[in-house]
Amino acid sequence: MTAWLDALLGRVTMYRLIAYCLGVLQVFAVVFSFLGVVPVATPLAMVVSFAVLLVVTIGVNLVLAAIFRVRSHTTSTVITAQLLFFLMFPTLELPGLVGLAVAGAVAVASKYLIAVRGRHLFNPAAFGGFVASLIGVAAGQFWKPIWWVGTAWLLPFVVVAAFLILFRTRRLPMGAVFIAVAAIAGIAFYLLIGSDLRSAASFALISAPTFFLAGFMLSEPLTLPPRRWQQLVYAGVVGLLMWTTSGVAILANAPEFALLVANLLAFLVGQRRGIHLEFIGRRQLSPSSWEFDFRSRRPVAFRPGQFMELTLPHDKTDSRGWRRVFSIASAPGEVLRFGIRLPEKSSSFKRALLALEPGTKVSATSVGGDFLLPNDPARPLLLVAGGIGITPFIGHLEHAAAESGERDIAVVYAISSLDDLAYAEQLERAGCRVAIASPDKPANLPAGWTWIGPDRLSGEALLAAVPDAVRRDVFLSGPPAMVANLRKALRAAGVRRIHTDVFVGY
Repeated sequence: MTAWLDALLGRVTMYRLIAYCLGVLQVFAVVFSFLGVVPVATPLAMVVSFAVLLVVTIGVNLVLAAIFRVRSHTTSTVITAQLLFFLMFPTLELPGLVGLAVAGAVAVASKYLIAVRGRHLFNPAAFGGFVASLIGVAAGQFWKPIWWVGTAWLLPFVVVAAFLILFRTRRLPMGAVFIAVAAIAGIAFYLLIGSDLRSAASFALISAPTFFLAGFMLSEPLTLPPRRWQQLVYAGVVGLLMWTTSGVAILANAPEFALLVANLLAFLVGQRRGIHLEFIGRRQLSPSSWEFDFRSRRPVAFRPGQFMELTLPHDKTDSRGWRRVFSIASAPGEVLRFGIRLPEKSSSFKRALLALEPGTKVSATSVGGDFLLPNDPARPLLLVAGGIGITPFIGHLEHAAAESGERDIAVVYAISSLDDLAYAEQLERAGCRVAIASPDKPANLPAGWTWIGPDRLSGEALLAAVPDAVRRDVFLSGPPAMVANLRKALRAAGVRRIHTDVFVGY
């Protein structure tokens, strides 16, 4: 089931998935308004309000992109307008529409102006709503975000959409921590002000935008801390702060303020500058895969096994956009390498990547991930890769080779043909035990290498190739179906320390 969902959601980028989910919620909101079950505003007020947000956000984004001489990211701007649509009060009155325009303009401007060394600090929609509320107080207007998305009729659709986004980003644990902390804190808050338990639970989970915040705003990648444990703490902080600011009227139970505080904390522990790379060159790893080398202007802090999101604006961009996440296939150093599969029908992003000329400047937005080897070198490892899923392991092996002493590492590498055997030189140089699963038997295997057989890699074949897998830390990297099947088989065999990295493809 998880492999099928991975494959389905992997057909679109995260930005498109979020925009589509928000669009569906907007349609339901208008329909429910027409039916009278979501009476926050008339359907016309909703449509006009969103039109104002869309025009303002896109317009301001185009102007600022021209001033700063960067390519505007239209999908991201549309998402900002969609989020503000659910935060701010829809209206047909001029003062209210001005408030919407202010929120939209401030949200987009924050991406360019509230930034430190090329990295923006705050969630744009939360920042736009918060600043609009402050300006509204000064102007005698009620422009405070009311988060009207928290309604019983929209809740089932919000929950499904939030699940899809958190599942796609591998942040379900973070979402669960936030929901649990926010629910407990919210229920406690309402009990303290005299509500009964049933009403308190209803207010905290239905009337509050808990699930919407978890799926659509908490998971915003550019303002998250890089490590999983940091993200769990981050989620708990937001959930707690949502309900502990009631003493200050302008901040009373303000999710946007809680999110902004957590954004600032995340900035302090993450990559605190924009990442600027210079393309050095490429080499072909196999008929369908290439390695791309970049040099960073400044040192980039990362650990082997982590990923980086590259931004590559290009003409004739397809529906998959011009941002993409890739595992780093090198140990920390001056040069960053990415091993990428390029099928015949590649996305416009990958075609643009293949057309890069040496010296071209490319930006990256974030570094993160927890696909990391244990710090204890005495713990034996099993690295299992499917196809281009070998890339994070190359950084692992390079780093392990640079450390003092030797690690007990076994590698199992499943490929669809011998032509797809990428990074053979690096694997041989690492000196670890390697087992190959391929339709044809390789000729002249290096010392310590074995051939598993021609069948698709199964749990039984994997355990036969590495009989002591149960005592190893196992790392699985590859297509969703392969990772899901092998993980299930290893769990059944008693393996307990399993780490996964899924390559959904683009």
